[in-house]
Amino acid sequence: MGYTRQPGVSAALAPFFLPMRIAMSEANTESVESGYGWWVVIATTLMISVAFGSSYLVVVGLKPIAADFGWPRQIPSAGYAFAMFGAGVGGILMGLWSDRRGMAGPALTGAFCLGLGLIAVSQSNSIVTFLGIQLFIVGLLGNGAMTSPLLTNVTHWFDRRMGLAIAIASCGQALGGAIWPPIFRHAMEHHGWRETMLAYGLFSMATLVPLALVLRRPSPRMLSGGTAADKTALAASADQSQTLVLGLRPNTALALLCAAIIGCCVAMSMPLVHIVSYCSDLGFSAARGAEMLSLLLFSAFISRLAYGWLADRVGGLKTLLLGSSLQMLGLAFYIYAGSLESLYLVSIFYGLGYGGVVPMYAIIIRELFPASQAGWRIGVIFLFGTVGMALGGYLGGVIYDWTATYRLAFLTGVAFNLCNLALVIFMVRRQGNHGGGAERIVTVPA
Repeated sequence: MGYTRQPGVSAALAPFFLPMRIAMSEANTESVESGYGWWVVIATTLMISVAFGSSYLVVVGLKPIAADFGWPRQIPSAGYAFAMFGAGVGGILMGLWSDRRGMAGPALTGAFCLGLGLIAVSQSNSIVTFLGIQLFIVGLLGNGAMTSPLLTNVTHWFDRRMGLAIAIASCGQALGGAIWPPIFRHAMEHHGWRETMLAYGLFSMATLVPLALVLRRPSPRMLSGGTAADKTALAASADQSQTLVLGLRPNTALALLCAAIIGCCVAMSMPLVHIVSYCSDLGFSAARGAEMLSLLLFSAFISRLAYGWLADRVGGLKTLLLGSSLQMLGLAFYIYAGSLESLYLVSIFYGLGYGGVVPMYAIIIRELFPASQAGWRIGVIFLFGTVGMALGGYLGGVIYDWTATYRLAFLTGVAFNLCNLALVIFMVRRQGNHGGGAERIVTVPA
């Protein structure tokens, strides 16, 4: 969380006073943490892994779906894009609901609607129903409750080990991505994409609804109306005209982060959505492509924990700069990888590079802004992230339809990644010029 400079305390002495202030705060404030909080983390991790798997049904089944309907690949790619966009908007709406009523209602709604949406998609027979169900039921009402609202809810159960809890919970995305694609590929080859999607819809409903019941208990912060630290942060941030972030107005800094996450997520989704089809076009079986996707996502699972460890030491922005740079290199390597061995190696490298990028934005928000503002700002950031993922997945299909190759699509992703790097470098330099660490949020005395 950000630290607000107090009048009369020099910037040079602030790092020495900060541990003392934290120790005094912990001595005077009871921790909200409990054993039940870790059950919430476990349930959240499993829910995210199951929910995130739903997006890979279209990724693995892109060619079979297109062939079944006689569509160009941009149509099933658009289905992925619609679901991602719906999840982004739903994340804000479900987040507002959970802020007022707790997480039980949004979690149960998301669990039921995600399963129902997948079942409905498996029975769709037109472009309108296919895309509409992906947008409203699978995305808005389903996965909308399974992204930022679940992670935000975790923060309400922790005050001393919040970073560790969020890191574990966010690994559900990479874990789900590593597990489900090979299973989907095998099921689609032997039973078809409709039967696979129907079965996974039933499985999702059967698992997510019981897990959502774990979240029925109100969090300690909701019961108490917020901790003393939260109330202090809320009072300190009431006058936005007196607050600067990276030497900029808060919403300006947020806009830069939103633009940055679009750039990295457009690039990120290119191989994530099209790696199975890309391998097939190169003459390798769909099984090899699904294995590469699984390997890529398992590497991301490992690197996510490593990025969290690094962010605790150098800060979120510098860690994001490293991750975005490695992601761009990995995407560029895909353009030149032609053999099966090189594709496996590039997939491992790409997974290690991109794995911790998106969680870094949540950490950056907690570092740069007061905790009282973190919920809605993280929701906005993740919405722009899903827009980037949706746009990248769709652009990959469109560019392939135009050129009959994915190499130009990957090159387009590199260009978006370069724009992301330019923005991140700008913010890192602003952070160096206007203070970092305990002085990331600077309140100007009236």
